[in-house]
Amino acid sequence: MDLFSQSQGSTNAPLADRMRPRSLDEFIGQEHIVGKGKLLRRAIEADRLTSCIFYGPPGCGKTSLASVIALSCNAYFEKLNAVTAGVAEVREVIKAAENRLKLYNRPTYLLLDECHRWSKSQSDSILPSLENGIIRLVGSTAENPYVSMTPAILSRCRIFEFYRLNKAEIKKAMTNALLDKERGYGNMDIDLEEDALVHLVTVAGGDVRSALNALELAVLTTTPNENGKIIIDINTAEQSIQQKVIQCDESTYYDMLSAFCKSLRGGDANAGLYWAGRMLTAGVDARIIARRMTAHASEDVGLADPMALLQAMAAFDAVERLGMPECLLALSQAIIYICAAPKSNSVLAIHSAMADAKEQVEVPNHLKDTSYSGSEKLGRGEGYLYPHDFEGHLTEQQYLPDALKDKIYYIPSEQGFEKTIKEQMSKPRSKK
Repeated sequence: MDLFSQSQGSTNAPLADRMRPRSLDEFIGQEHIVGKGKLLRRAIEADRLTSCIFYGPPGCGKTSLASVIALSCNAYFEKLNAVTAGVAEVREVIKAAENRLKLYNRPTYLLLDECHRWSKSQSDSILPSLENGIIRLVGSTAENPYVSMTPAILSRCRIFEFYRLNKAEIKKAMTNALLDKERGYGNMDIDLEEDALVHLVTVAGGDVRSALNALELAVLTTTPNENGKIIIDINTAEQSIQQKVIQCDESTYYDMLSAFCKSLRGGDANAGLYWAGRMLTAGVDARIIARRMTAHASEDVGLADPMALLQAMAAFDAVERLGMPECLLALSQAIIYICAAPKSNSVLAIHSAMADAKEQVEVPNHLKDTSYSGSEKLGRGEGYLYPHDFEGHLTEQQYLPDALKDKIYYIPSEQGFEKTIKEQMSKPRSKK
């Protein structure tokens, strides 16, 4: 069954649909999975493809590769969209596939767009058919399947990750469209100026569909000159594609936030500013960035430079009081300061202390509250040494419970101000 030939053969279909590859040799990009000798390519060529999920950003070739599979494999193909298809439709597909396998020994592939949108009940309805081979699933999604899909489905599918196309690959796709006489503009006299081509390729941001849509708009809206030639210059190109949309789905958001946090920890101010800029440009709330900076000012800088926390809190205050864009420079200042500050994670000592605190132990008698009448009759506070009565305002005394009296949680580093703290802590204390 050819699910894609209608769009490829119709002159009314969008250029991006008409130019879908018809074979693996025409497919552009994703060399890491469909290059010569790669697993996925071998499986398709041998007609031995099992259930799989194509995961990657928009316009990177997921649906196009599904079309290649549909055109090259000796199998029946059904296509559903997870947004609109219910359990009843899935069951109809399964029933037809079962009959087809029994009568003709012909397998059925289910091509499922937006597969991350499937509910648990929809996913469960197809599990037995995947298990016994009645259905082979080919899902496509821009969301991370390990986050958005049920483990039961994932365990029965091979995940293939797709990447954004590079500039050379986008340029090749556009050139093919200009030269193709059957599906593209090969029969038209079109001059796509180099700077216009570079602009379209750059702003498309690895999305071949966006690039082809912009090319199509430029061609259809440009009046031929007196010689019948359509000239697409930089001005036309800029109007055709305008500003690319910054992709920030849930998975991408968490990846960018992770990159931001790791840039702070690694002390790379340039990367910290870039990832913050990416998130802000994509519409991420500036308060999220400020909260993460505050956390990392303690976690990764801590007492090596106590000013880092103040910088982060000041930036957070600017976000709350001023909002965007007025708070932008305060955010930038805090990011740079945290990245440049000496690093120490010794404050993580609180986690070890909290783990020990789960065990209920008695407060040492000399540390107990004495603020109420009669405390002395109970012996509360007996033996407590008031530090300010001693030289240096510190004296040797047990403050931890007996069961933990030798436990050490905080180990100061040699970084920044914490080196001074370490020296202070190592000074001898007055004897009792």
